[in-house]
Amino acid sequence: MSGQITAVGLGSGDVGQLTLAIWNLLRESKHLYVRTEHHPVMGLLRDHGVRYTTFDSVYEAHDNFPAVYDDISGQLIELALKSPSEEIVYAVPGHPMVAESTVSLLRERCEQQGIELRVLGGESFLDQAFNRLGFDPIDGFQLLDATMLNPAVLSPQLHILIGQVYDTFTASDVKLGLMDIYPDDYEVVVGHALGVQGMERIQRVPLHELDRVEGYGNLSLIWVPRTTDESVRNRTFARLHEIVGILRSPEGCPWDQEQTHQSIRKNLIEETYEVLETIDDDDPVGMQEELGDILLQVMLHSQMEEETGAFTVYDVVQGLNEKLLYRHPHVFGEQKATDAAAALQNWEQMKAEEKRLKGVDNARRSVLDGVPRDLPALMKAYKIQKKAAKVGFDWNQVEDVLDKVGEELQELREAVSSCNAQGQTAEAMHHAQEELGDVIFAAVNVSRFIDSDPEEALSQTNRKFVRRFQYIEEQLRINGKSFDQTDLLEMEQWWQEAKRLKP
Repeated sequence: MSGQITAVGLGSGDVGQLTLAIWNLLRESKHLYVRTEHHPVMGLLRDHGVRYTTFDSVYEAHDNFPAVYDDISGQLIELALKSPSEEIVYAVPGHPMVAESTVSLLRERCEQQGIELRVLGGESFLDQAFNRLGFDPIDGFQLLDATMLNPAVLSPQLHILIGQVYDTFTASDVKLGLMDIYPDDYEVVVGHALGVQGMERIQRVPLHELDRVEGYGNLSLIWVPRTTDESVRNRTFARLHEIVGILRSPEGCPWDQEQTHQSIRKNLIEETYEVLETIDDDDPVGMQEELGDILLQVMLHSQMEEETGAFTVYDVVQGLNEKLLYRHPHVFGEQKATDAAAALQNWEQMKAEEKRLKGVDNARRSVLDGVPRDLPALMKAYKIQKKAAKVGFDWNQVEDVLDKVGEELQELREAVSSCNAQGQTAEAMHHAQEELGDVIFAAVNVSRFIDSDPEEALSQTNRKFVRRFQYIEEQLRINGKSFDQTDLLEMEQWWQEAKRLKP
């Protein structure tokens, strides 16, 4: 071995929590280092003349805790390597293996460097939390780090203990994270120096007052009692997964049990258009509801596959996360993207690389592959034209495209005239329909050249038509008329008036 480090725990605060073995080791150590001097046991060491070195200055040298922990563990490794025959004693608050990042880093690095690492326990803050707060861990609990709190992992059905609440700013971040799941007035408990005589303080406060509590420090924690309140559980993804599973179960809803991918296939499209409507109406309340309906479709399709053992919704989430990470090398990797165009280029490059890794033979693929078969025709025309344009199959300028629109429009006129002359035979009507499609396809080409989405352009025209037509209906009501009591000439006058008043 190239050295030896012994990590010891100072307990959660009270000097009576020190074991005799650890106390003797602290007194006799020639190379004693402590992570922080801000701990009640340090007074005992000073009273007995025990010499030590503190790493408190490292906290001032960095602006984030991970950097602090990395620096401390690195210094300890260097000390052990410089004096391989000497034991380096490293003392930390609580227990070395409970919420102690520096010791976790030492476990990794000591093995790599051939350094022997011993760990001697001490009472952790968990022992005092269970004792002083009065809950049994067998009921289930989560232990979380306040500096890295992720609302997505919160489980309201479990007791939650949050350590490392060093200051008011950290408590404020915790409050905001908890409010993603819990109501603002949910009662939480703040514990300072639990089990330390003369220093212990326990306060129960509503969640929204969490950062107004005074006295946060390295001996502070927050307890969020578990709850079975449905309004809280219903804010979690796990509860959604559970509900959909129940609906599809033999004890669930007969309608949900009978559904298949095909039977609810169109629901996904319908719900998507309902979301688009809320976006166009700038209706965040409606959007929230409609996005939930889309999520339900995703959950139902995933649940059907989970029942066959093919995949679960968590596989869906994993696949999406991995795709996002892989296709954004300018965010999660080493590449750079200075603007949206560069970011899109990175996306396309990584997408092509994905296909290569999956063994897709691009030489046998069509340039037009990848456009969904059932996409609405206008949108599909736009996408396949863009793909063709990427390989040079495109017009040189918009004037050429406008000429093409005129050419197709003339052919449509001729087809319609022929249809009228021959009578509306199936063949003549089919030919007119083909020519109509050509006109629309050419118009989509124009939209590309003027950088306008044809779907949005037509939607805008639809909305404009509705506004103006509703103006005609309004004028009819004002004049006490119905459509049977007016004529096209009068409606045209109101239409022109609507164009001026409701552009």
